[in-house]
Amino acid sequence: MGVIPVKWGQIKSETVENMTQINQDRLIQHFIDLVKIDSESRNELAMSQEIAEQLGALGFSVKKLEVPAEISNGFNVYAKLPGTLPGSVLISAHMDTVTPGNNIEPIIEDGVIRSKGDTILGGDDKSGISALVEAVRSIQEQSLAHQSIEVAFTVHEEGGLHGSKNFEMEHIESNSAIVLDSGGPIGTIITSAPGQQNLKVTIKGRPAHAGLAPEEGINALYVASDAISNMTLARIDEETTANIGVVKGGQATNIVMPELYIEAEARSLDDAKLAKQVAHMEETFQAAAQKHGAEVEIVSTRAYNAYKIVDSDEHVESIKQSFSAVGIEPQTKSTGGGSDANIFNSKGLKTVNLSTGMAKVHTTEEYITVEDMVSITRFLKQHLTH
Repeated sequence: MGVIPVKWGQIKSETVENMTQINQDRLIQHFIDLVKIDSESRNELAMSQEIAEQLGALGFSVKKLEVPAEISNGFNVYAKLPGTLPGSVLISAHMDTVTPGNNIEPIIEDGVIRSKGDTILGGDDKSGISALVEAVRSIQEQSLAHQSIEVAFTVHEEGGLHGSKNFEMEHIESNSAIVLDSGGPIGTIITSAPGQQNLKVTIKGRPAHAGLAPEEGINALYVASDAISNMTLARIDEETTANIGVVKGGQATNIVMPELYIEAEARSLDDAKLAKQVAHMEETFQAAAQKHGAEVEIVSTRAYNAYKIVDSDEHVESIKQSFSAVGIEPQTKSTGGGSDANIFNSKGLKTVNLSTGMAKVHTTEEYITVEDMVSITRFLKQHLTH
């Protein structure tokens, strides 16, 4: 099979066996249509409007939930489709993408969907949205009984989980949720994810002429270097990491650097370990500042909390059974990244994160396979109808 531009109709559903009557052509075309909608973080208006309209056409009652203007020009989408089977589950995905995510031109080659190479693809996270919509379409076409289905599609997930942090939880009736926003083999169930603490550090030294009187200055970079050289960073243990990610400072080569700004983070699956690492980083900055006669200001904020759900939990077990029922081997694992699942769990909604098969996300080499998209859709159809 050669390269196929944006239309998917040339490849027939019969090429993949036992897809439990998922309309593969429609699923992939829908995904292609969505990734062509520009929706970089904070600019999700067109995407949120499109998704709200599509859910309404499927019979969902839809609520457009406003968010602060500095978060997005779009809105969070809540929707509900009552079912006739016992139970209710919330399915969630985010509508934004990282940059470069405008003017995406998707290409299908040998069963793999990617961009033409100068943008991301947007499978993170439009693959999750497409899977949910196609699962519901298939359920309705076959007049299958289903659980009540709630949907939470969020804005500005990338770079801070802002949409879920501002999601109006009072609309949600389900006791459990599935976020479709991870990579790895289909069947991967993320049952634990780390908490993250962000540090914004400003080191204030003293300016001086670098050529005439450097000894009269206090170089903020020297202070930062001393601190970082004495700091435990990168992989701390199997549950904990830390990183210095942003460094800004300096005015000219002939001025002793008077001020330096640093952004850092620490993550851990264990709250006590996270607190210990953050304290270590703060204390090391403070000790270096005191040693060199500088000042240091540290703003420490929690980005999100860790979550951990045991494998024997009823919600996890039901997801495992649904994967097994469609011939997919489930596996639970932890991750080093955060997602909307962290926020929903912190708000009391038991939530796991599932892989949609997305790969090399946040890069121009991002891709997803047709087979994986069909498989996660088959899982959703199974799970929602049992």
